[in-house]
Amino acid sequence: MLDARTPEPRAAGAPAQSWRARGAWQLADIDYAGADRGRAADDTTLFQMITMASFVETGSDLYAHNLVSYFDDDEVVAGWLAESWEHEEVQHGAALRAYVERVWPDFDWQRTYDRFFDEYRQTCTVPELEPARALELAARCVVEMGTATLYGAMGAYADEPVLKDLTAHIYADEVRHYKHFYRYFRRYQERERHGRWRVARTMTRRLLQTADDDGRIAFRHLWQATRRGNGTSVDDEYRAFRDRISSVARRFAPRDLPVEMFLRPLRLPPVAARGARSCAGTLFRWWLEA
Repeated sequence: MLDARTPEPRAAGAPAQSWRARGAWQLADIDYAGADRGRAADDTTLFQMITMASFVETGSDLYAHNLVSYFDDDEVVAGWLAESWEHEEVQHGAALRAYVERVWPDFDWQRTYDRFFDEYRQTCTVPELEPARALELAARCVVEMGTATLYGAMGAYADEPVLKDLTAHIYADEVRHYKHFYRYFRRYQERERHGRWRVARTMTRRLLQTADDDGRIAFRHLWQATRRGNGTSVDDEYRAFRDRISSVARRFAPRDLPVEMFLRPLRLPPVAARGARSCAGTLFRWWLEA
């Protein structure tokens, strides 16, 4: 179950404070030198998952800047986004990059990332955000749910202790980020009062978008950098990759927590929540296999 131990966001006008989480980890806390390359280096699926995640996380400051601009007159939300969330998301990218470069030293991470980012930055614009703040915050809850699920599955799948430690840190961050976005959603929802159907529709649409957009861009550039002339197309290879990821997700992804995270912004009464749980579970299983 999600708990309420994350401190409440400070009110506007309250004394300034650091948004850095207590006990926050640093890159120096990860024992990269102790990584057992023999347990990871030959796993193509693991290499692709980690590298693609490192690209998207490293470029997350672009999306963070858009969100800060969107909430520019809200000191609380903009402050947390700029001072904590953005820093931690970019750190995830740096941490994953460091692992890639340790375990797969022959891969030119920087050159491939630069090509990825040239395309990726064109997709991250303020008009792509939801038209109302509460709806964008609800959509962000879905994204954090998805990333927490990804890292939970990745850590359970990996057979390398350093990677397990790293993904556990990132997973904890993503769950904590969800709690912040959910609290901010509740505050804006009290003002904007969107119906449950509109909130659910917004969250479902964002879930469907996360199934393909960023990952397809990241995979295309990774494939172009690593292909060996086997005659297959990027679309064929991406479908095969998605099949492998679906297999990993079905076996290793957490089940109950993502459904709870998806339903929580709807704030359904108990009777409706029981029926919605089954529907959300079906949607979640589809997302895992998409």
